[in-house]
Amino acid sequence: MRIAVFVHEIFEDLELWYPVIRLREEGYEVVLAGEKAGTEYTGKYGVPAKADVGFDDLNVNEYDGLLVPGGFAPDKLRRYDAVKAFTKAMDDAKKPIGHICHAGWVLVSAGILKGHKTTSTPAIKDDLINAGAEWVDEQVVVSGNIVSSRNPGDLHAYANAFIALLKK
Repeated sequence: MRIAVFVHEIFEDLELWYPVIRLREEGYEVVLAGEKAGTEYTGKYGVPAKADVGFDDLNVNEYDGLLVPGGFAPDKLRRYDAVKAFTKAMDDAKKPIGHICHAGWVLVSAGILKGHKTTSTPAIKDDLINAGAEWVDEQVVVSGNIVSSRNPGDLHAYANAFIALLKK
């Protein structure tokens, strides 16, 4: 199975790397997708991540899941039409999508949260509610094909729930 992970400047280091490492431990192929293949991005705490593919090169038929890390990157990611289109296509195909902390902004901009139960950092609670989601303050929430968590302290539950959804 192949999992796409969005990356851009000032991603939350743990929210990108912890799930990536867990997925690789489970035997999944993880592909980092940035604005252009080969571009290196820096996390909030200085950890680098290099894009394997560009956003425009993503094809929903080649991926089994999508992860969106938090930090300040989601505010940048949501500005790319290719990011929104890929996120929407993954949702239309009912493939697992994970978002944590501020990453829900990408799903809001892709227009896919209406009717879902979700969580996030409280800072974007109103945005998720205004997008039609039911927001709850829980460690991890699975709603159909979407898995969400609040912050780095929830990463163990988040990664486990995402992997469990992939195995269904």
